[in-house]
Amino acid sequence: QLQLAESGGGLVQPGGSLRLSCAASGFSLDWYTIGWFRQAPGKEREGLSCITANSGITMYSDSVEGRATISRDNAKNMVYLQMDALEPEDTAVYYCAAPYQTECTFGAEHYKYWGQGTQVTVSS
Repeated sequence: QLQLAESGGGLVQPGGSLRLSCAASGFSLDWYTIGWFRQAPGKEREGLSCITANSGITMYSDSVEGRATISRDNAKNMVYLQMDALEPEDTAVYYCAAPYQTECTFGAEHYKYWGQGTQVTVSS
C-alpha cells in the first residue's frame, strides 16, 4: 500500500517561503498523480496543486497560482510544493495525497491515499 509523509512545515513570516516535501513508500511514485491540499481550522479541505504521474502536467488553484510550484523527483520517490510570498491566510495543515485516477483533480473525494499533514503557520 502506498504511504505518504509530508515534511517541511513550520513557522514563517509573511512574505516568506517554504518548500514542503511529500515522501512516498510502499510503491514507486512513477505511477501516481499527486495532489497537495490544505485545511485551516473550521474550513473545508482545499485543493492547491496537482502533478500527473507520467507527463508531469501541473495544475494550481487560484489561491496559490503564481506563488506555488509543484515538482516531482520519481528517482527519490518525492514530490515537492514550493510556496512563496506566504500570507497569514496560508496558515493551515498541508497534505499530499494520491487519487484513485491518474488525472489531476482538486476534489478531495477522489483521493485514496493521504499523508498525516504538516503544519504551516504564517505569522510575524
